[in-house]
Amino acid sequence: MTPDDLIYFDETGLCFNQMQDEELVQYAKQGCQRATEILIRRYRSLVESKARAYFLIGADHEDVVQEGLIGLYKAIRDFRFDRIPSFRPFAELCITRQIITAVKTATRQKHQPLNDYISLYNPLQNNGEESDSCLVEILPDPNALNPEQWILERRIPQTVLRLVRELLSPLELQVLDCYLDGLSYREMSERLNRHTKCIDNALQRIKKKLKQVYEENYGEQSGEARRKRRTRIAPELEDTSL
Repeated sequence: MTPDDLIYFDETGLCFNQMQDEELVQYAKQGCQRATEILIRRYRSLVESKARAYFLIGADHEDVVQEGLIGLYKAIRDFRFDRIPSFRPFAELCITRQIITAVKTATRQKHQPLNDYISLYNPLQNNGEESDSCLVEILPDPNALNPEQWILERRIPQTVLRLVRELLSPLELQVLDCYLDGLSYREMSERLNRHTKCIDNALQRIKKKLKQVYEENYGEQSGEARRKRRTRIAPELEDTSL
């Protein structure tokens, strides 16, 4: 016999496990622990299902489930009988939102702030004195600086970000900022009041312009050509703050 097969009564004779969800929520709001426990059992499988669709950096599946259960608690706390007739869709929304919020928070904490990037064009130090070489000239593998990876990881080196911003339209700038903030296509569409297809097209254009900056600044060129380019753009890179 499973816990769900048991019949639970309170001191007044109320049978909790035969109640509708909305009735249980009402009792749970009043502090009834038994009603809360039954709701958690009923919605555990839904939480498990939602959790399997997401990956939380630095955590395991059970941690994602716990976030989903937090969302369920919030659903019980915030459910309004006068606004929503059914508890289940509201609970599903709260569970999903809580998991997504946890994933976004973990992702943002994983990535270092853009201001932590070191300019690839800063002169190298040799015994306390500046040399004629810079970091970009001695990188062993230029392909490690890959625009596709920048977009995939939602992190762009500060110097590249400053250069590419000069090439972007106002809409592309907005889309880039939203994307780096971790927003989904749907969230960007709602914030900017644009169709998701328009958002996708803007991101594709941004990616092409990133590749353009990559080729111009990190492509295989002679050291002399790089030094000339560094001299040309160095004044624009002195202030590396966003």
